[in-house]
Amino acid sequence: MKRLTREEKFMRAAIKAAKRGLSEGEVPIGAVVVYEDKVVARGYNRRTKLQLASAHAEMMAIDKACKKFHSWRLPENCELYVTLEPCPMCMGACLNARVDKIYFGAYEQKGRSLTTELAEANLLNHTTIVTGGVLGQECSSLLTEFFTSMRNKQKEEKQLKKKSTMETE
Repeated sequence: MKRLTREEKFMRAAIKAAKRGLSEGEVPIGAVVVYEDKVVARGYNRRTKLQLASAHAEMMAIDKACKKFHSWRLPENCELYVTLEPCPMCMGACLNARVDKIYFGAYEQKGRSLTTELAEANLLNHTTIVTGGVLGQECSSLLTEFFTSMRNKQKEEKQLKKKSTMETE
């Protein structure tokens, strides 16, 4: 059996967080903050439950880590592992919190993330190192299966509604 790399080990923790979100009906995106080779905070997408646009997995994990360290600025050498390439809002939070390294699994397919550009921009006197594609296929499959299932469910509901309407006419 292949031994997991350090990055794969922590991405597995992010995948586990994503699956927790999935079990709660959320889009399965998970994140963990790692410090000194230990997961210090976990987060998963909670936008549906909390009805907050900012309740992304990264934001949840970063907020928990900040509370743990009693500071908006995370200690040096903190890393973020997230199952999907961060959006611009989450990249801003990573830079603001001074996350040193970001590892993500699946690439954001629509190219809206600007991850590399924001990481290298030095907007807040801080740059971060970004590595994509860690367990990328597994992370991508989790999202693909979720959205396929969601579309199939919506299609079935639409067909049932159409059938119900036809029967009452």
